[in-house]
Amino acid sequence: MADPNGVDTLHTISVVIPVYRGENTIAELVAEIERSTTASTTPDGHPYVVSEVVLVHDHGPDRSDRALLELELTKDFLRVMWLSRNYGQDAATIAGMTASSCRWIVTMDEDGQHDPAFIPAFLDAALRSRADLVYSAPSNPPPHSFLRNLTSRAAKKTLASLFAVPTSVQFQSYRLIRGDVGRKLADITASGVYLDVALSWVIGRTATTPVVLRSEGRAESGYTYRSLFSLFWKMVLSTGTRGLRIVGVLGLLLATLGLVLAIVVTVGALRGEEDPEGWASLMVVVLLCSGAILFSLGMIAEYLGVVLHVLIGRPLYLTVDPPHSSPRSMPHSSDSHDPVSRGTEHSEDAP
Repeated sequence: MADPNGVDTLHTISVVIPVYRGENTIAELVAEIERSTTASTTPDGHPYVVSEVVLVHDHGPDRSDRALLELELTKDFLRVMWLSRNYGQDAATIAGMTASSCRWIVTMDEDGQHDPAFIPAFLDAALRSRADLVYSAPSNPPPHSFLRNLTSRAAKKTLASLFAVPTSVQFQSYRLIRGDVGRKLADITASGVYLDVALSWVIGRTATTPVVLRSEGRAESGYTYRSLFSLFWKMVLSTGTRGLRIVGVLGLLLATLGLVLAIVVTVGALRGEEDPEGWASLMVVVLLCSGAILFSLGMIAEYLGVVLHVLIGRPLYLTVDPPHSSPRSMPHSSDSHDPVSRGTEHSEDAP
């Protein structure tokens, strides 16, 4: 972005990192980011600086809180937000976005998989494409098992084709978002919304930039296949009424099949044909139909559950004071972006 004289102004960046199991990784990651807290230029020549790092404590099973307290005492550019319990990666990221203040927001994981050295490339891609959102495009396979990577790709393609979210194939937690868009979206995001799906509602132009993923700085991933399926289901519910339309199409197909079978049986009876024995096939039809009905009722109930959470005011997250009094961690009443409480997630999520 240039000023009226055509001079490219300094692009300030807020880095938001949800911290769940970062006891052994977050300090090294912050040290890497600190190299960008001095003004520099991107490969395309745009001036930039990381003005702040917002770490959001999401109550993981380790002693991340102790690591965050130590970092906050030694890093002037760093701020820690404390959530009341574990709300999940999406909610923690949204909380950090709400507290940011810069022109751009970069979100990344705490496990060291995302290399901060690619932040300038994100900014170049945004300015080159005039995009408000830039996703990382890993040039190497994620450091996970083959089955997990396969199911992740399949889930994103299903979301793109079946639920009409074409950008889902680009979804990554390492991303750059235009600051004002990210903060305004975070302010209105309610319980049960998946962040990337919400971004697709308000951002028209999206770009990608290649990155190289590093190995995680811990022995095992914090995500199970159960939590990954919960994440996928959350994405489905966030897409709107597309799932209910699929249920309607399923019901129409079963009704059409029933009509066709009724015609066949009626024509056979008029011709005097004997009813063939078919208990096995009858049971198959009954089970298929009853299963489809129960599936449809279950999906409708899930949608009603999301609506109920919004109506009763279930918060996405709730910020609290730090575990040990630290004035720098406490929100200032004059800050218009200080979060209060927002709507919830059940566990840590993964993109």
